Amino acid sequence: MPVHSNNPGQARKDEDEALDPGEGWDEWTGGRALTKPPDQLQLTEDELKEEITKILTANNPHAPKNIVRFSFKERSFKPTSGVDQMTVHFVLDGGLLHQDSDEARRLKAREELNEENATRDNFAEPEDEKTEAPATPVEDGGEVEEAGDEDRPDSAASKTNKKEPKLANQFNFSERASQTLNNPLREGSCQTEPPPHINFSATVNQWEIYDAYVAELSKQEKSKEKQKPTTSKTDSEKSKKKMMLVDNQSDDIPIVLKASKIFERMVNQNTCDDIAQDFKYFEDASDEFRKQEGTLLPLWKFQYDKTKRLSVTALCWNNKYQDLFAVGFGSYDFSKQGHGMLVFYSLKNSAFPEYIYPTDSGIMCVDIHDQHSFLVAVGFYDGCVAVYNLKEAGQDPVYKSTAKTGKHTDPVWEVRWQTDDMDNNHNFYSVSSDGRVVSWTLVKNELIFTDIIRLSQNGAVSVRIESAQPYSIASGTSFDFHKEMEYMFLVGTEEGKIHKCSKSYSSQFLETYNAHSMAVDAVKWNHFHPQVFISCSSDWTVKIWDHTINSPMFIFNLYAPVGDVTWSPYSSTVFASVTTDGTVHVFDLSINKYEAICQQPVVARKKTKLTHIKFNPIYPIIIVGDDRGYVNSFKLSPNLRKKSKVKKGQEPLQGPEEEIAKMEKLLSLLGKTEQNSV
Repeated sequence: MPVHSNNPGQARKDEDEALDPGEGWDEWTGGRALTKPPDQLQLTEDELKEEITKILTANNPHAPKNIVRFSFKERSFKPTSGVDQMTVHFVLDGGLLHQDSDEARRLKAREELNEENATRDNFAEPEDEKTEAPATPVEDGGEVEEAGDEDRPDSAASKTNKKEPKLANQFNFSERASQTLNNPLREGSCQTEPPPHINFSATVNQWEIYDAYVAELSKQEKSKEKQKPTTSKTDSEKSKKKMMLVDNQSDDIPIVLKASKIFERMVNQNTCDDIAQDFKYFEDASDEFRKQEGTLLPLWKFQYDKTKRLSVTALCWNNKYQDLFAVGFGSYDFSKQGHGMLVFYSLKNSAFPEYIYPTDSGIMCVDIHDQHSFLVAVGFYDGCVAVYNLKEAGQDPVYKSTAKTGKHTDPVWEVRWQTDDMDNNHNFYSVSSDGRVVSWTLVKNELIFTDIIRLSQNGAVSVRIESAQPYSIASGTSFDFHKEMEYMFLVGTEEGKIHKCSKSYSSQFLETYNAHSMAVDAVKWNHFHPQVFISCSSDWTVKIWDHTINSPMFIFNLYAPVGDVTWSPYSSTVFASVTTDGTVHVFDLSINKYEAICQQPVVARKKTKLTHIKFNPIYPIIIVGDDRGYVNSFKLSPNLRKKSKVKKGQEPLQGPEEEIAKMEKLLSLLGKTEQNSV
């Protein structure tokens, strides 16, 4: 219970004693002194008086400077120039109000009402206490004094019970704001015409559906009767039953197939858009710094799951549709022979083939007709030749040779279409390891064969005259027909010789070239110059010949077995070859007569062997096949397709004349060097 003292003097004394600091205060304060660390830097008075100015900026040093945001308008990432430099250290929400504002006036009025109510309550409380005071007995004087103290208006109890009014804001203030410039927003919109709407209404019941089917069947029957007027009753009844079941579905299948093929091409071109852009527009700018060398840019890779274990044995471009090419699959290993496949790819869709034709025997060669691009001649490992028609439905060939119709007894290594004969019948030639060069003519529904020449190691053996003397067969591996003189053709053999033959003289060779020490894998006439042809072999060499001279003009050693060689369709001096070590070699004799201007490995695995190569007839790309069933496409850099420079004062030649002049220049230089050496 608190005790209150009535002596004011005693209270003051107690307060003074409470504030007395006590003994030892001076000693504690006197002992405090500034202490300096021993390693503190000692400065002179001039250095202490020197003024050092520091410039404080509003830029935040920790703010990032390389923020990048995606711009949907330009479809790329763009750096943002505006970075927030403000850093917030303290935030306090204030409640200040302007004294002249409407809200401050309402607050004053509300406080005045509260004060009036408080004064009324204070006046009412003493009256109630006066009426209640006589009823309570008083025992101690101290309690009476305490009650009296509480009734006093200046007592502490009265101050706590009384609500003090809140003071309103008496300060005038002004708000300041700044706004930065924002980039103007642009909105682009377009409006298309709505498709035309037609309101159609009809009632459908079973009888109307039945009548529609009957009318459709009658139309189909009438069309069939016009095509085949003499049909039996049994055939007509069977056709009716088949039409009821199949026709409704078969009419929709071609439409769905065409739409799905277009949709597949669209999806594939969107996924491979970067490759399509490179194929159309990319040109390697680094060729300017390589002087004469060039590179190959990888484009699409064509693969099919069912041909992974097969080798690419043939490649052929379609001359009418330049984006379409045929690929023959088989095997060069005689111990691993099995099925084969003929596949057609398009540059517009690298994900899946356009046409697929499975075969019982491995395919060794393919050729597409120049005028009729839907006819494809194929040679098989079992000695058969066949002709496929891309317009015909089904996966079987329309023509195929058999043992009765004179098929080859050994693998067919090359087939070539020729111009139509006197009766306008299509025909093509084939060469095989059995030593026969055969002409095949398409007559009605069968192939008619004619032996043109039989190869032997001692010379040609006449087909028309049966000789009693035995002869050793020379196995043919490749052949090619002259571009201008259709009767002349070259045949390469397994013994490494190349024979120049004629369709008219089957009893002898026009010329024999001792070309290579191993089998001749390919022999090709030049597209422009009528005297030049090229050959390659597994003896690591590529040789260029003039058919009027027995010795080669150029010999190139590629240090690996050469699988294939081909001339470019745009230059008489450019050719390319592939080797089994996975390298593509591109030569340009007008630039460098001694070595390739491009040697580039194009396979990922070291054991992968390249088998064939082909130039596109129009676009600057090549396709390369390997022994794992893959076909890769590459784009030639600008250095690999340069045009020859014209000297001042000379008229520039155009077309084939320019290419013939380039090769003639090489031949003349070669003739001069031979004369000098003699």
